[in-house]
Amino acid sequence: MHTVPVHTIVFLHAHPDDEASQTSGSMARAVAEGSRVVVVFATNGDHGEVPDDLAPGESVVDRRRVEAAASAAAIGLHRVEWLGYADSGMTGWEQNSHDGAFVAAPLEEAAARFAAILDEEDADVVVGYDWHGGYGHPDHVRVHEVLHAAAALAARRPRVLESTMNRDAMRRLAEGARAAGASEDDVFDPDQPMDDGNPLGEPESAIHWRVDVRDRLDQRRAALQAHASQTSDVGMMLSMPPEIFSVFFGHEHYVEAGREPGMVDGWPFAAQPT
Repeated sequence: MHTVPVHTIVFLHAHPDDEASQTSGSMARAVAEGSRVVVVFATNGDHGEVPDDLAPGESVVDRRRVEAAASAAAIGLHRVEWLGYADSGMTGWEQNSHDGAFVAAPLEEAAARFAAILDEEDADVVVGYDWHGGYGHPDHVRVHEVLHAAAALAARRPRVLESTMNRDAMRRLAEGARAAGASEDDVFDPDQPMDDGNPLGEPESAIHWRVDVRDRLDQRRAALQAHASQTSDVGMMLSMPPEIFSVFFGHEHYVEAGREPGMVDGWPFAAQPT
């Protein structure tokens, strides 16, 4: 069924590479269907992996900005912006309280910075993360808080979507792997405590949208490849065989506060989503 695209969608991500692993399929589809799609990074990704091939005078932040631009080009994004905060590190790191850290910034200040971009873009839809940032990283949790505070400040009140991971689907994959003979060391348990002690993502009962992006997997992979310096996480994702990559990255999930319960297979980025 043909859907009428919304005009402008703004995605707020915590660090460069989060867009590639979490929402690049929806971004690419929205661009292809005629929407203007913008990504805003809350932090510079300072605490990412340090590549071995940094040039003299080149910093990790310099490299990650170049990689973010390459990822945006692979997806087809129309604009890349930065809120200018420092990466806060994981829960309990001393960097959580450093000057300039995203989580240490006053919520009102960060929300105002982001709301200014929403107003510049006259955004119809804004996207961030679920209540615990998917896996409890302090910057991801702060994205959730800034998302809602900025949406309330924006001149046009955009629809708000929260990117999340389907914990029940991940559990089914784990159970299938065990049934196929995989060892516990090779099986990821989504119910284990993540960075803040909560399990991964959200249960299916709390999710409203499952978006099929299997026809955008080449762009998802290209976006990940753009972040080549982040060899641990991105490298692990890119090492998946194509059939496994499709299982893990073929669908994206969103929560929409105020929508009736129940997950539907659909497209939330339409003028009249169904």
